[in-house]
Amino acid sequence: MKSFIHDDFLLQTDAAKELYHGHAKNQPIIDYHCHLNPEYIAKDHTFDNLGEIWLEGDHYKWRAMRTNGIDEEYCTGKNANDLEKYMKWAETVPYTMRNPLYHWTHLELKRAFGVDKLLNPESAKEIYDVCTAKLRTPEYSARGLMKMFNVKVVCTTDDPVDSLEHHLTLKKERFEVKVLPTWRPDKAMAVENPKSYRGYVEKLSEVSGQTISQFSDLIEALRKRHDFFASVGCKLSDHGIEEFYAESYTLTEIEQIFNKVYGGYELTKEEILKFKSAMLYEGALMDWEKGWAQQFHYGAIRNNNTRLFNKLGPDTGFDSIGDFTIAKAMSRFFDQLDKDNKLAKTIIYNLNPRDNELIATMIGNFQDGSVAGKIQFGSGWWFLDQKTGMEAQMNSLSNLGLLSRFVGMLTDSRSFLSYPRHEYFRRILCNLIGNDVEHGILPSSEMDFLGKMVENISYHNANNFFNF
Repeated sequence: MKSFIHDDFLLQTDAAKELYHGHAKNQPIIDYHCHLNPEYIAKDHTFDNLGEIWLEGDHYKWRAMRTNGIDEEYCTGKNANDLEKYMKWAETVPYTMRNPLYHWTHLELKRAFGVDKLLNPESAKEIYDVCTAKLRTPEYSARGLMKMFNVKVVCTTDDPVDSLEHHLTLKKERFEVKVLPTWRPDKAMAVENPKSYRGYVEKLSEVSGQTISQFSDLIEALRKRHDFFASVGCKLSDHGIEEFYAESYTLTEIEQIFNKVYGGYELTKEEILKFKSAMLYEGALMDWEKGWAQQFHYGAIRNNNTRLFNKLGPDTGFDSIGDFTIAKAMSRFFDQLDKDNKLAKTIIYNLNPRDNELIATMIGNFQDGSVAGKIQFGSGWWFLDQKTGMEAQMNSLSNLGLLSRFVGMLTDSRSFLSYPRHEYFRRILCNLIGNDVEHGILPSSEMDFLGKMVENISYHNANNFFNF
C-alpha cells in the first residue's frame, strides 16, 4: 500500500510532478519570518522527546485539542508530562482530517523521522519511542534539524529591548545557517495600557542609554536600538497591527499624547490612533534609511477569551480573524511615504481572506520599478496558511499582480519541526501551475521558464529581495 505522504503527494498532474521534483524540491529554505527561540539555536538545544518539540508553545494544536474535548491540563497545564500531552494530541490527530494539522503532522513525521505510519492512539507509543530516540541524538538538535532541512537563513522575531545575546553568539561562532533578528516594535506602540507602557519605555531607556522624557527622546532611543539591530545583521522589521494607522497629526499633538500616557493617564481612541500613526510612520522612515524590508501582519483580533487570557496569557490560542476596514488608511500610509520618496520594500499579510483582492491591487499602486516586486502580497498567514488559503492568495496575486515575483513561503512557527511547511507550499504552488499547464491555460512549451519561476518563488526571489 502506498504511504500517505508519498513522492507525488498533492501533485495531481505530470506537469506538477515535473515542476516539483525537477525545480522546487531541492531548493534551500529561507525562513524570513518565524518565532523560533534563538537561545535554543545558540545553545544547540537537544529536545528530550516528541511531546516537547511538538506541543511546547503550539497554539494551533492546543486549539484543535480543546475542540476535541481535551482538558486544558494536556495543552498548557503544568502537571501533565510531555508523554501524557503527546498521547492526547495523538488521540486528536484522526479528528483533524481536512485541517492542515493533519497534513503537517504526517509531513513532519515522514521528513524528520522517516515514519510512514498514520498517527492515532494505536500507533502513538511506537511513533513516540522511535522519534524520541532520534531526538536525543546530535543530528536532531536545534541546529541539526536546521541543517537537515537545508535551511540557509532564519529571521527570528525580536523586541527592541532584547539583548540579541544569542544572535551575537551565533554571529561570533559563524554558524553556517544565518540566524538574524527581526525588529518587532509592537510594544513601543501599545499605549492602551498606560502602566505597562511606562514600564516598557523605562526598559527601553535603560537598554538604549537614552533618557526618555518626551516623544523625540522615545524616537531617539528606538533609533539607537534600530542601529544596534542592524549591526547584528537585521534586515527586516515586522509589525503586528489590528489595522493600518494614518491619522493626521502634528508633532505638538504627539508630544502631548506621549506626556499624557507616560504620566499614567488613559488616552482617548483618537489619541491612540494618532500616536500609533506617528509611531508607524517614524518606524517606516528608519527602515527606509537602512534599506530594510518592512512587514505588516494585520487583521487579528487577539485574546478574545478574557477568562482564559487572564489564566494563560497571550499566544495560547484565543485569537481570530478580524473584519477591519483598512483600504483607505493603508493607502494613506503608503502614499505619504511614497510622496516623500521614503517607502521601503514592503510585505503585507492579511488575515481576512476577503482582503485578498484588496491587497493584490493595493501593492500595484506603489511599485516603482526600482526593485522587482518591491511591494509584496505576503503568503497565506496564520489561519490562511493552509491549502485553500495559499491557493486563494496565489490566485489573487496571479490575477492582479505578478506571481513570478513573489518571495514565497515562511513558517511563522515556534517549532523546529515546521520546515516541511515550505515543502507543503511548494507542492501546492507546483500543483497550481501544473494544473494550468495540463488544462492548456499555460503553455506546455514554456516548462523551462515555469521551472525557473518555481525555483525563484521557492528560494531566489527571497534571497535577492532581502539581500541575504
